[in-house]
Amino acid sequence: MIRILHTIDTTGSGGAETVFVNLIKGLDHQKFEPIVAIRGSGWVYDELKKNGISPLSINCKGSFNFNYLVELIMIMRRNSIDIVQSHLLGSNLYCSLAAMMCGVPVVSTFHGFVDVNAKERFSAIKSKIINCGSNKIVFVSDRLRNFFVEKKGFSAQKSVTIYNGVDVSLFKPQRDVTIRKKLGLGPDNVLVGAVGNIRPSKGYEYLLKSAKLVVDRFPQFRFVVAGEGSGKLFANLLDLRKSLGLENHFSFLGFEPDVPRFLNNLDIFVLPSISEGFSISTIEAMACGVPVIVTFSGGPEEIVENELTGIIVTAGDHCSLAKAIIYSFENYESNDKSISALQTCSNKFSISKMINNYEKVYQQITEKV
Repeated sequence: MIRILHTIDTTGSGGAETVFVNLIKGLDHQKFEPIVAIRGSGWVYDELKKNGISPLSINCKGSFNFNYLVELIMIMRRNSIDIVQSHLLGSNLYCSLAAMMCGVPVVSTFHGFVDVNAKERFSAIKSKIINCGSNKIVFVSDRLRNFFVEKKGFSAQKSVTIYNGVDVSLFKPQRDVTIRKKLGLGPDNVLVGAVGNIRPSKGYEYLLKSAKLVVDRFPQFRFVVAGEGSGKLFANLLDLRKSLGLENHFSFLGFEPDVPRFLNNLDIFVLPSISEGFSISTIEAMACGVPVIVTFSGGPEEIVENELTGIIVTAGDHCSLAKAIIYSFENYESNDKSISALQTCSNKFSISKMINNYEKVYQQITEKV
């Protein structure tokens, strides 16, 4: 039995957090025993508890939290940890330090370009620590891996790409109208939607501007975003919506607990991001048979084959985004993109394939130790 300590910086809902939970749930627990340490309550904690896993609570706040480092070391020693699996910069850094002190191998996973901020303090030093302390550094797309190796000095020898996966038993074509009814929509309305918490990298301002162009031509269109939003950025988006006169055409739903249901309410899925390490919501939409439109923003180009499994447009170009939405609407009945997308999810982006690739990494590491 291999005992794996799983850690992540955040506990809210999101793409990295979804992968974190799915990986812990999906690993063969006859071979890999999970020990989970997270910063406290939240969506991650609730999801793990639903699956019979009780996470340890650990204080990881602050620019440098010495107590967090000490707690990690104690957890590793007390639980005889064989491998540490960390996610996102903070956890990757602290776990690399702690594991070097304990002699425990580490697998560090990065999920996006924003994992390391452009203004990140001591970026070079942090990269060196993770390079030294990690046995493998996992990236969720080739573009992300190449960026971190070439621009951030991460070890090419230790770096590997493992694509995120989707559970096709949950995410599948199963038409639903619950959200549509909630929004007061009829069968003639066309619903365009996006999934993702409201952050600068998501580019929702471009979706709003594209919605204005679409609605001016086709008033039956409605737009909806499922994701948590607060603060100045969200307020700015609401102001933009008002200035564009889209209050009756563009809705922010907040956190949506049932993502498969939400996606199966959509006629078109849009990812308007300006920076995206991978985009698990895109493969979830593809698995549900929803036509997808994404941007050239990093990872999505490795998911979608333009004009075959979806449409790819330039990031930050709301005019191109609007044209793609209209094109997808006008050609929906005649194209077979959704069928090809379903096959891609099953063959390339299944959750079983993702988990199998992580298990191979763990086996390789333990065989060398």
